[in-house]
Amino acid sequence: MHADGDWQAVERVLRKDMATICEYLQIWKMELSTTKMVSAVFHLNNKDVKRELKVNHNNETLPFCSEPEYLGVTLDRSLTYRRHLESLRKKLTSRVAFLRRLDDSGWGVGATTLQTVSRALLHSTSEYCAAVWCGSAHTCLIDPNINNALRIVTGCLRPTPADNLLILAGTQPTELHRNGATFSVVRRAMEPGHLLDSAHTCSRSAHARRLK
Repeated sequence: MHADGDWQAVERVLRKDMATICEYLQIWKMELSTTKMVSAVFHLNNKDVKRELKVNHNNETLPFCSEPEYLGVTLDRSLTYRRHLESLRKKLTSRVAFLRRLDDSGWGVGATTLQTVSRALLHSTSEYCAAVWCGSAHTCLIDPNINNALRIVTGCLRPTPADNLLILAGTQPTELHRNGATFSVVRRAMEPGHLLDSAHTCSRSAHARRLK
C-alpha cells in the first residue's frame, strides 16, 4: 500500500465485511464480542508503519493492534513471526530448565523418561501451529533450546555436534517435524469438500506473489 486511496479502499472493504458479519450474527441470534476484537494490517511498506485502520462496528471504532495474537500465534506487520518465535524461545528456555532439574534430581530418571518428558514439554510446544511460521527466517531462535534438551536426554556435552545429538536421541530434525506438520495440513486442505479446498485452489495461480 503506497497511497491514501489504498488505505481507504481497505477500510471500505472491511466495513462491508463487518456489515456482512453483523447480518449473519443477527440471523443466528449471536453477539459479537467487541472486547476481544481488534483491527490489524499487514504490509511491507515501512513508510506506513504507524498507519492505523479505522474499522467501525455498531458506531464504535475497533482498537488497532500492530501485533495481534490469534490462536496463540503473534502476527507482526510483515509476517516474519519474529515476535512469536522470541516468545516461544522464552517458553522453551523455562521448560529446558525444568528438564535439567529433573535430570539432576535423585529420582533415578532414565533416558526413556527424559525423552518422553522432552517430547511432551518441548517438541509439542515448538511444533504448535508450525505450518504457519515454519517458513520464517527466525526459526533459528528456538533451535538452540531443542539442542539443549537433546543434550540432557543423551547426556552429551556441549561440544557434541547437533547432528549427532539427533542420531543418539533417535529423533528427526525439528525442521522435518515442522515440514511434516505443514504437509499434513496441505493434504487435508486438498481433500474435496474441505473448508480450505477452494482457497487452496485459488492460491495456486498466485503462489509466487509476495506481500505488498
